[in-house]
Amino acid sequence: MSTDPKDAVYILLVDDLEENLISLEALLRQDGLVLLKARSGPEALELLLEHDVALALMDIQMPGMDGFELAELMRGSEKTKRIPIIFLTAGSADWQKRFRGYEAGAVDFLQKPIETDILRSKAAVFLELYKQRQLVSRQRDELSQYTEALKVADQRKDVFLATLAHELRNPLAPIRNGLQVIRMTDDKAVLSQVENMMDRQINHMVRLIDDLLDVSRISQGKIVLRKEKVTLDAVLESAIESSRPLIERAGHNLTVMVPEEKIWFYADLTRLAQIVSNLLNNAAKYTKEGGEISLEVRLEGAQAIISVADNGSGIRADLLPSVFDLFTQIDYNLDRAQGGLGIGLALVKQLVQMHGGSIEAQSPGLELGSTFSVTLPVAVAEEQTTTAEDKQKIITASVQPLQVMVVDDNVDSAKTIGWMLEMMGHTPRIVHDGQEAMELAREVAPDAILLDIGLPDISGYEVCKTLREEAAFKNTLMIAQTGWGQERDRAQAKEAGFDHHMTKPISFDQLSALLAEGRAA
Repeated sequence: MSTDPKDAVYILLVDDLEENLISLEALLRQDGLVLLKARSGPEALELLLEHDVALALMDIQMPGMDGFELAELMRGSEKTKRIPIIFLTAGSADWQKRFRGYEAGAVDFLQKPIETDILRSKAAVFLELYKQRQLVSRQRDELSQYTEALKVADQRKDVFLATLAHELRNPLAPIRNGLQVIRMTDDKAVLSQVENMMDRQINHMVRLIDDLLDVSRISQGKIVLRKEKVTLDAVLESAIESSRPLIERAGHNLTVMVPEEKIWFYADLTRLAQIVSNLLNNAAKYTKEGGEISLEVRLEGAQAIISVADNGSGIRADLLPSVFDLFTQIDYNLDRAQGGLGIGLALVKQLVQMHGGSIEAQSPGLELGSTFSVTLPVAVAEEQTTTAEDKQKIITASVQPLQVMVVDDNVDSAKTIGWMLEMMGHTPRIVHDGQEAMELAREVAPDAILLDIGLPDISGYEVCKTLREEAAFKNTLMIAQTGWGQERDRAQAKEAGFDHHMTKPISFDQLSALLAEGRAA
């Protein structure tokens, strides 16, 4: 049976007589062993340099270089000094020979003629020791690789946490300054500018947190795409709208080139727009002010290729293979505020793959710009579809005001949601714990209940379950509002009886739409 070279174990047999080598070979032959034969010391040294030998069986009396001299040379080499040596002698070895042999590195002496069982048992011991050493060596190498990987991961973690702290502080500063300005002026023009600024900064913070949560959800397989037929136009409109403030703030020129024909995808519109938006944001961050960014879409058979290119800082050749790895920042020399968290491209890649597509990064080098190309399967075109505008008309068809109960132990949060509801034309009723919520609900029979999950007395889940068991609340619109937004949280909310699940901070438009759907129902 042939032995795979990578799994072979080598034993070196050294004897100047061919018949002795043949005899040893016959005694030791077994699967997994490769027996190397040498009839002289120099020939044995050549084999030792070529192979990783587990055991050497050597005759002492040989012409030219004897066994002792060969052993001494082996002990002088880093490659061969740890190979166990068993000397073979035609007669009993006196104490002087044994002393010299052990001094040269021998582990044993065997007298010819050699007893088969003794030879095999001794060889088996040293072969097992060799296998154990090899196993330990492999484990040590693997441990070294793991240690290095952990060091790199730890360094990335430190960079990530430092960058995260910086990124989150950045929008907090103008928000705090904006609040101070609001306290000090009643100039409507200034207040409008402050309002827009604070809205942008809060959206920026929300996107940072959403990115972090999305990476965690995707890596755990927790994200479920809500696929439907969507048009390329809808995807690009949403993506560009999200990225435009960053692009315009840097004074970049954005060029958009798309085919004339309508392109359809079977995809999650929000996630597809997020892919394009992240690539546009990336291009804006890594391009100096007044740069050029292009967004081009072309069809190739049943696939659409969406490319975002810039004339920015480019990517080093050695970094290209890792740009989609989590926490990798394209240029560590960039200002941290521009460098980002190093999660955007990792998130993009995973979302692209979830849509059955692929992504590729190209760059001629530093300061020569970069291009990111996403390839996605297209869907069969539809003749008619309900547009976003049509949906909005349906949602806002009714203007009947609702009585909405807001349950939140955070007083400021509850108060601001109450203001939002008043602006929508609804009547808010605010309470701050679960027991009070159930008592008020039974008293006023609200049209809708906006219910926080983490309440001080009983959870929002329990409040919802309890009310759903009562006939008066079978059809009441119940919306969960919580900081927990993973799929298991949504599933738990649905199981408790909620109609909808909203992740804080709550969007004015989203809340308005959900209440409108409740009215239409």
